[in-house]
Amino acid sequence: MPAIKNAKKNTAKPKSRISKKTQKTPKKKIAKVSSKKQAVKKKRKTVSKKPAELKRYSKNPVIEPGMYPWESMAVFNPAAVSSGGRVHLFYRALGPDGVSRVGYASSPDGLRFDDRLSYPVYFIKTGSGNGAHSPYTTPVPLVYDQKLYASGGGWGGCEDPRCVLLDGRAYLTFNIFNGWNDMAVAVTSIKKEYLLKKNWVWSEMAYLSHPGDRQKNWVIFPEKFDGKFAVLHNLDLGDPGRVGIAYSRNLDYSEMPYGKDAPDPQQLPDHPVAWHVRTRSAAAPPIKTKDGWLLLYHAMGNIEPNKYKLGALLLDLKNPEKVLYRAEQPILEPEEWYENDWKPGIIYASGAVVRRGRLYVYYGGGDKRVAVATIPLSELTNSMKEKKAVKMQKADAFELN
Repeated sequence: MPAIKNAKKNTAKPKSRISKKTQKTPKKKIAKVSSKKQAVKKKRKTVSKKPAELKRYSKNPVIEPGMYPWESMAVFNPAAVSSGGRVHLFYRALGPDGVSRVGYASSPDGLRFDDRLSYPVYFIKTGSGNGAHSPYTTPVPLVYDQKLYASGGGWGGCEDPRCVLLDGRAYLTFNIFNGWNDMAVAVTSIKKEYLLKKNWVWSEMAYLSHPGDRQKNWVIFPEKFDGKFAVLHNLDLGDPGRVGIAYSRNLDYSEMPYGKDAPDPQQLPDHPVAWHVRTRSAAAPPIKTKDGWLLLYHAMGNIEPNKYKLGALLLDLKNPEKVLYRAEQPILEPEEWYENDWKPGIIYASGAVVRRGRLYVYYGGGDKRVAVATIPLSELTNSMKEKKAVKMQKADAFELN
C-alpha cells in the first residue's frame, strides 16, 4: 500500500510543476515572442512579392542587318504575331537607298529565328516621283542618311509595322514617311493561310489617317467592338485615365479622327504621368488578358529626355478607352550595347506575343537591330495591379527550356 501511495504522489508532482511553470510565464514575454513571429511572417511575405523582372534574351540581338542590299544598313522595329506554332516577325529594313521595306523571319520558340527570307515581303512607292520629295533641298539625295532623316536614316517607304490577327486575316499597319510634313498611317492585310504558306498576296493599301494630316503609330485591336474595328490613335489626351480610340466598320480614313482630335505627340506640351513627362506612342498592338488589354507604349522621362523607354498599362476589356492600371516605372530601358550602337538610347517595341503564358516583346535597338525580352504575363499584370515597379534584369544567361 505505501508503494502505491508514493506512486500516486510522484505522478501528481510533475503535473503540478508544469502547471506552475506555465502560470509563471510572463504575459509580456509571450507577447514579445508572438510579435517576433508576426514580424518574421511579414518579412517573408514582403520578400515573396518582389517586383517582376523583364529579362532580355542572352543571345540578343536576334536579327542583324543582312547581306542583301535592301536590308544591309538596318533591321529594326518589328511587328509580331504567333500562328501555326511559330512566331512571325515583319521587320523594317533599310538599305543604302534609304527606302524602308518590310522583311520577314520566323521562329519555332520565339527566340531563335531559323527562317528568314532573302527578299522583302511588302513595300510601297511614296511620293509622285523622286524629284518631288524634298524635305530640305531639291533634288534630295536618295541615300541612307541618319543626320538628314533621323527616323532610322530612311527617307521613304513603309516604316515601323504592327500586326494583328483578326477574322482569319493578318492586318499590317505602318507609317508612310515622305518628308517631315508628309507622314501618314496606312494598312494592308493578308489571309492567315497565305501568311503561313508565305504566299504574299496583300490587299490594296488603304490610308487610315486623313490626307495631309500628320500622323504616326496607330495600332489596331485584335478584336472588334460591336462589329467595328478599334484603332488606338493617341495615348495623351490630357487625361492619364483615358486613351484615344476610334471605331470604324471599314479600315479607312472615312471614320477616323482629324488632328484636332488625335493630336501629334511631338506637338503636345510635356505632361507628367507616372515615370514619364512625354508620351510618344503605342508600341505593340494591345494584348487581351483576364485583367484587361495590355498596352505597351513608348515614353520619355525627365531625367533622360532623349531616351525611348517602354511603359505598360492595362485598359478596360469592355471600354478600352479607360485606363485601369499603369506600371509606375519603365519595364525596359536602353542600356545594352545593341540599344545604343547606332542611334543611342532607343528601344522601339512594335511587336509582342504571348506563348504558354509568357510575354515576348520584340523591339528595335538603336534603330539598327532586333532584340527580344520576355516575362511571365501574370507577373507583369500582377505587378501593375499591385502598383509595384516592374524592373528590368540585366542580360545574363536567360534561356527557355
